[in-house]
Amino acid sequence: MSNCYCLPGRAGGSPFVLGLFQRFLRMCAARTGQLINLSALANDCGITHNTAKAWLTVLEASYIVHLLMPHHRNFSKRLVKTPKLYFLDSGLAAWLMGIQTPKQIDTHAQRGALFETWVVGELLKQRYNRALSSNLYFWRDRTGREVDVIAEQGDALIPIEIKAGQTISADWFSALDQWRTLAGKGSGQAAPDLRWRPNAKSHRVQSDSVVACCGAGMVTEQTW
Repeated sequence: MSNCYCLPGRAGGSPFVLGLFQRFLRMCAARTGQLINLSALANDCGITHNTAKAWLTVLEASYIVHLLMPHHRNFSKRLVKTPKLYFLDSGLAAWLMGIQTPKQIDTHAQRGALFETWVVGELLKQRYNRALSSNLYFWRDRTGREVDVIAEQGDALIPIEIKAGQTISADWFSALDQWRTLAGKGSGQAAPDLRWRPNAKSHRVQSDSVVACCGAGMVTEQTW
């Protein structure tokens, strides 16, 4: 017996089919940590744009996914305004991608996205567990330069760059430097020095660790 069944659909949308919704979930997991394109997502799932929007709203209201919005301060007019999609449970995202063992993650194409998803999820849970709403955003311009997370702390902005790897490269901080330049000019407040430079061109960390690179000159190594 098929596990697909239909419920009445909304006007302008597609009927609810369990198999399609499961495909939608898997397609969302494959996009965790990415800018969300509802039209492309709908096309890949064989549903309408309105249905994809409605189903994504259900996932967000259920705290399965979170839409990280771009930071609203107009440091540059050439900013991306599309939100990024994150699963709040990186383990669920991995399972939906077909990852069944930790060993698979080591060489998986989505390893970096999953680590970023885990970090963002933990930052959000810290807020939710204290009955606080999200204070997290991201910054990205149309050339592709991006700061993964911008955390608002009162009048202060804390940029966070998240990378999965065993070797810290100075190139990881180029977007932070660009953001600092724009924030210093446009925010009306002094921006902290975000640059962190190892003595050599690269810096090796423990072989079983990945690195979250944060603003204010701090690099935090997180075993994952």
